[in-house]
Amino acid sequence: MKLAIQRVRSASVSVGGKEIASIGHGALILAGVQRGDTRADFHYLARKAAQLRIYDDADGKMNAAIEAVDGSFIVVSQFTLLADCRKGNRPSYTQAADPTEGEAGIKTFVSMLREHGRDVQTGRFGADMNVALENDGPVTILLESHGR
Repeated sequence: MKLAIQRVRSASVSVGGKEIASIGHGALILAGVQRGDTRADFHYLARKAAQLRIYDDADGKMNAAIEAVDGSFIVVSQFTLLADCRKGNRPSYTQAADPTEGEAGIKTFVSMLREHGRDVQTGRFGADMNVALENDGPVTILLESHGR
């Protein structure tokens, strides 16, 4: 699994012009499920995302986790994070999980992320989504479960 975590002041997801999810201060997580990902992969990244110290502490240093700032998460499935662009100019997505495995993986990851006590909103798997965000920083962190 791969994640792109963006610290945000706000973020929202719309499908067909209708907003389906929104958060204030927190993190937008773009999540790509890879073929063969396991519960251990989802658990590792849910824990890592919840404990990632990318928010300002009382001294203004990036040293606090999302809980300390009472932030929320919004998770958007994005298989294109698994694009392989090493050959040619057309990305290959052969490492991305098939839709059934991908949707199950996203649901498992979101469930595990919720266990950390934060509000977690989601996009709609497989939908053509419009994602709006106001970056905070900007701060963007890339995480992978493979090769850890």
